[in-house]
Amino acid sequence: MRRETARGTDRPPFTPGERADVVICGASFAGLAVARELAGAGADVLLLDRYDVGERATSACAAPTPWLHAMGVGASIRQELPYMAFTTPHGTVRYRLPWSWSSFDYRSLCELLHAQADARFAHAVVHGRTGDTVHTDRGDVTAPLLVDACGWRRVLADPHVQPPDAPISRGLEVHPHDRGGGDALHVWVDRGLTRRGYGWSVPADGERRVGTLSYDPTKHVKEPTNELARRLAVDAVRYQGNWFPHRLREATEGSAFCVGDSAGHCFPLSGEGIRTAFYFGLACGRELRAVLEGRQDRAAALRAYAAFHEAHRPAFTRALRLQRLIPALPPRVLTAVLHGLRPQGLVDRAFGWYLDQASPAFATPARGATPVAVSL
Repeated sequence: MRRETARGTDRPPFTPGERADVVICGASFAGLAVARELAGAGADVLLLDRYDVGERATSACAAPTPWLHAMGVGASIRQELPYMAFTTPHGTVRYRLPWSWSSFDYRSLCELLHAQADARFAHAVVHGRTGDTVHTDRGDVTAPLLVDACGWRRVLADPHVQPPDAPISRGLEVHPHDRGGGDALHVWVDRGLTRRGYGWSVPADGERRVGTLSYDPTKHVKEPTNELARRLAVDAVRYQGNWFPHRLREATEGSAFCVGDSAGHCFPLSGEGIRTAFYFGLACGRELRAVLEGRQDRAAALRAYAAFHEAHRPAFTRALRLQRLIPALPPRVLTAVLHGLRPQGLVDRAFGWYLDQASPAFATPARGATPVAVSL
């Protein structure tokens, strides 16, 4: 039985001298992927988060379908989307993808990942760390292996990241009930919405996730999101927003491992961060597992994980250059480029390259825990 603490003022402080073998700060995509990889290692793995597992979604909750199945969370899928459509002020182009996207239910996905781990969970707000000790609102916890999966705030790092004075994008979306969303993940590249960024619509079986992002963190996105909702004739209700990085950071901070947004693993241009959180979370978990099993020490794990991270920098750099280039293209030129990519062979190559930057083949079945079905 997983141990969960009480919430609010009823939460007791941690036992003085609280320890674990691994402390993972953040129980969303990246943190849960790390915990999943450590299942069955015989270690005391402690997940810390201020919210319940799956309580607070911070993204459009769509990912490549092959990744969702590879991670054993296919039961969380709400709608599979085999097409992508791109709209500019001069027209719309629709592609049949060599793989599909799927929108999913955030809580169900997180619960399915958590069920594949054998980590204990505790509610706590993480404030920072000193050496191997994590400071929280419930007291200190010490572990030789620490993982920062807290998101763009990079809580275990120093100095902390603070927008808008950082390479961070901002996004906001609404979640109207709507059954007319179609079968495509739809993207709007329109300076009339946001000058440096894009808008999106993600169908989710009776719900539509409509939003905009700006690569410039000084630009607000509420009015662009409302405008896109008006264009689509849906209600601007149930707002959800977040900051996310668009440049790689360092993969380690002293003795701490950084994964997901903490390490800048959101892919530039698209802003996609779910599958990269899975991907780098698994990589981090494998290095930690090797330490727990005595196959390497912590210093070697830090070096190996940092090298894995750096090996992906060229792809992230190319995507960042595209992020800077595409908003600068005249809209008619961009429209012509999108039309030029319509031959299926080009679509397959372009989107195949994109998926290969964090391939679902990297995932393996969880070890040491039996997946549990979660009803939607």
